[in-house]
Amino acid sequence: CRPGGCSEQIGKDIINMEHLPENDMPMLASAINFLLRDEEFDNLDQICDYFHKDRKTLEEKLSAAGFEYNEQQKRFI
Repeated sequence: CRPGGCSEQIGKDIINMEHLPENDMPMLASAINFLLRDEEFDNLDQICDYFHKDRKTLEEKLSAAGFEYNEQQKRFI
């Protein structure tokens, strides 16, 4: 990371990715939460549209790994 913070660089790396890290569930949940927290996207539907993913399939995959999406908090917990 550079001076100024790791999260800024990670955010740039995530938004510049062509794909979400779907083979690593904790990293996937973290990447989505980061994009929502830093207001890169307003909601999970926008992320799914941007990365061409089916929301239901994505949520099922993360749910199987123990992550549930909380609409009010706009994040996977």
